[in-house]
Amino acid sequence: MTARVQLQGRLGLPEAEPLAQRLRAARGDDVAVDAAQVTHLGVLCQQVLLSAAAEWHAAGRSFKIVNPSDDCVDHLALCGLSPASFEESNE
Repeated sequence: MTARVQLQGRLGLPEAEPLAQRLRAARGDDVAVDAAQVTHLGVLCQQVLLSAAAEWHAAGRSFKIVNPSDDCVDHLALCGLSPASFEESNE
């Protein structure tokens, strides 16, 4: 089963812990994080997503960012990331 986590428009410091809680609730499932509505993606929330992706991949589960908005892509790029950064590497 794939759990879909819908991100809200603005993800700054106050949203980091609620985001982590929503992701924890999806443990055990593959996760598709829908970033279509994102207008701001702060560094702390990016770290929450990266940490969750690492945890999911270590458990053999899928974790990916889907439908990223242009703002989402731009904010990830400021930190040297892209939506593909959250998918498991096949190296």
